[in-house]
Amino acid sequence: MSDRCAAGRKNGLIVAIDGPSGAGKSTITKLLAERLGYIHIDTGAMFRAIALSVRRAGVAVDDDVSLAALCRRTDIVFVRDNGCCRVMLNGEDVSDAIRTPEISALTSRISARKPVRDSLLELQRRMGEDGGVILEGRDIGTVVFPDAEVKFFLSASAEERGRRRYLELTAKGEAVTLEQTIAAVVKRDEQDESREHAPLRCADDAVEIDSTGLSIDEVLALMEGKVRERQKYCAEKNEK
Repeated sequence: MSDRCAAGRKNGLIVAIDGPSGAGKSTITKLLAERLGYIHIDTGAMFRAIALSVRRAGVAVDDDVSLAALCRRTDIVFVRDNGCCRVMLNGEDVSDAIRTPEISALTSRISARKPVRDSLLELQRRMGEDGGVILEGRDIGTVVFPDAEVKFFLSASAEERGRRRYLELTAKGEAVTLEQTIAAVVKRDEQDESREHAPLRCADDAVEIDSTGLSIDEVLALMEGKVRERQKYCAEKNEK
């Protein structure tokens, strides 16, 4: 981790959590944000919302002109409801609709398109520029906020991530097998790591955490400790 402490952030630090699908980023980010009193920005949900819009509008994934036009007329906001962050797409709550296997597969393809990435990059930076935020995604620490004070790269084995996703989907009544789910995770990894624009990779100054075999509480404790350490360091440095 670098010794970076950006001056002028009104609300605190920027914390970036990157990693592959199914590593537990969303769960950990929500809990960490609650402990720190920070705002949780789920960038993956933003891409999923665009993917849902694309499917509904019947726009071709490789039609960059239409994708850019769709992004311009799409409004995405996060609303807190009983401690949970709901995803609103043009005023509609799509929190559940964006979590289906179909949308997951489409999201990986959509997120590789430059017009989509450029549009959401601008929005994400506006949301987080004043600090006091935790952003999760694939390229937060490398592209969106390379100057983030704290960066994590959270991973787990493909088998473990597939198992977690399988339990999540079957609990919702989805008819999937464990083998299919693991294969989908592996395919998503390949797409994310090989895409032309902002491929998934660990930032050079990120703290790497492999959550395979670790409980949520153990991962959370590791991350909170690192953030608290950086908060103290930056407070002391900015006082000088």
